[in-house]
Order: sequence, then C-alpha cells, then structure tokens
Amino acid sequence: MSRKVTIQDIADALGISRNTVSKAINNSEGIADSTRDKILEKAVEMGYKQFSYVNTLANIAPSSKDQDIQPAGYKGEIALFSSMFLNQSHFASTMLDKFQREISQLGYTLNTHRVTADNLKNLTLPVTFVPENCRAIMCIEIFDWNYSEMVCSLDLPVLFIDGPVKSDGRSVPADQLYMDNCDEVTRFVREMLGRGYSRIGFIGDYEHCQSFYERYCAYRCAMFSSGAEVLERDIIKAQDVPLLTEYLSKLKSYPDVFICANDFIAYDAVMILKGMGVRIPEDVMFCGFDDSPESRMMVPQLTTVHIHTQIMAYTAAELLLSRMKEPSLDYRIVHTKTDLIWRESSGEIQVNHEPEGSL
Repeated sequence: MSRKVTIQDIADALGISRNTVSKAINNSEGIADSTRDKILEKAVEMGYKQFSYVNTLANIAPSSKDQDIQPAGYKGEIALFSSMFLNQSHFASTMLDKFQREISQLGYTLNTHRVTADNLKNLTLPVTFVPENCRAIMCIEIFDWNYSEMVCSLDLPVLFIDGPVKSDGRSVPADQLYMDNCDEVTRFVREMLGRGYSRIGFIGDYEHCQSFYERYCAYRCAMFSSGAEVLERDIIKAQDVPLLTEYLSKLKSYPDVFICANDFIAYDAVMILKGMGVRIPEDVMFCGFDDSPESRMMVPQLTTVHIHTQIMAYTAAELLLSRMKEPSLDYRIVHTKTDLIWRESSGEIQVNHEPEGSL
C-alpha cells in the first residue's frame, strides 16, 4: 500500500506553510479563495483524502487506515454545497448537526464542499466534489440562479434549504425547504399596528434569496390588508454596513418600527442608529428574524422570529431520502413552523412563549 499523503507533503509541493494548507483542508477562514482552490486542487491531485471538513463522521466515513475500504452499511455521500462559512450563528449550523445524526444512522456521510466565487462565475463544481461518490446534494446559501440550475442538471437528487429568489415566477427544478417566513411577520405587523404604530419600514435586500423575499412580501401584504400606508422611503434595500449607513443617514425622520430581513441586518442597523444618537426602542423599534445567539446578546435584546432547526433537519432528511428512493416524485416545497419571540427592542414586552428547548 502506498504511503499516505500528509498536509506537510502538500505544503512542500506548493512551497507554502503547513498552517496555510491546514486552513484550506479544514475550510477555515483567513486565506484567499484562490489560494484555497490551489491547495485543494493539489491535494486532490496528490491523492490526499483526509479532508476533515469533507469526511465529517468518523464512524461512517472510510477508515483512516485504508480510505478505499468502506465500512459495513456505508451507503455513500450526501454532499452539502455552500457558498459561505456556516458558523455557529447561522441557523443552518444547528440544523446540520441534527441532520447529520439522522442520516449517519442510515449509513450516509454529510460531506461539505465550499462553492467559491470562481465556481459560481464559471459554473464549476468544487474541487473536492466527486459525483461518482455522491447520492444526493443539499444546497445552503446557494442563491445564484445559473449555478442552481447547473446543480439541478447533475442527475442527482437535490434539496435547497432556502434558494434563489422567485420574484419572476421561476422555481428551481428540485425539492425546497424553507422556514415559515410569513405568519409571524404578519403577526408582528398587525400587533404593532394595533398598538398605534402605523409607520413600519423594512430593511434588507429582498432579492438576495427567497426567504428574504417572502419576509418582505409578508410585511407588505400585512400592511396592505390592514389599510396601513407603506412609505417607500422606509424600505431600505441594503444589508452591508456602508450602504446601510448611507441610507439611514439620509432619513429625515424614522419609522416607528423597522422589520429586518434577519438578525444580523438588525444588529448592524441598530449599531448604526445608536452611533447617530438614535435611541432603541424609544425612537425606533426593531424586529429581526432567525433568533440567532446575537439577538439575545444585543442591548436591547432583539425581538425576532425563532426557526425550529430540529424539525427542519428531520424534514430535510425525509425529503432527500424519499427523493433518493423515488426520483420521479413531483417536486415539493415545504415550510416549517416558526415562532415570534418578543423582546425589548419592540418596546412593550409581551408574554413570551419561548420555544421549548430552543429546537
């Protein structure tokens, strides 16, 4: 048996540090995508197989002694495609932990493949992805239409967790799983209108992804059906800090409430307004979405919408496994329950029904 290729071997071949190679192999932050791609391509070329972020389940993945021997019961890889790092603040990180446990009991590995900006531009697959080893693909943070359609053309079962915005009526030819983006946003708008706060705005690029679009549509529909006026100047289609700062600084007056497409946009907007001397919630109230850890650490704590990651994980497993079993099924679009969590950023505190166990 040939000698196993090591990280040091790859570093020596490229003339770079072992630490840089390790970061690429482990999908860590801190290196350029071009450098990461070069390292991964060299690793694949040299036959390196210990990608720690690719083989994520030691009890199911191939043996470290002989990567060509599969353990009993091993059925293959479910590939996770993502264009970003899914850190602990991203709702998908806890969902994936639960999803991984579900599929591992059935003999599948969950292998993560980073989709780079070059992959998106050139419609190419990640260098770590081997189609022959794959049984299905799950896409998270893949919102580019052309890339999504390319993935759907691979003749493999595909599941999108969220997906490209469908504002023109198109839908990807694949199963899709979303959190319920409408009911609790509608509930929040109606509650705030009922309190007498009639000027409600929205912050976030609603064309970024389908979930943002659904949250925006829910906000506008709730305002319309209640007979409340939407002021277009209160719609801020931005989510990066420089652009948010520019838009917020131009407002001569502020809405009573801002609904934000997610918690991270809300956090940035709150920090910007605080820096301008605006009081939260006395001058402007806020509601986010995701119930991220940051939403509970903010001052004031952020009213938000909780995503039940456990039921999303179970539903994702069911959708993918049933698609693998019966490829001819009609495509399914599923939304899972969410819950509005009232906190200090929306002023008067409601009786909270915190989700049990924060699932």
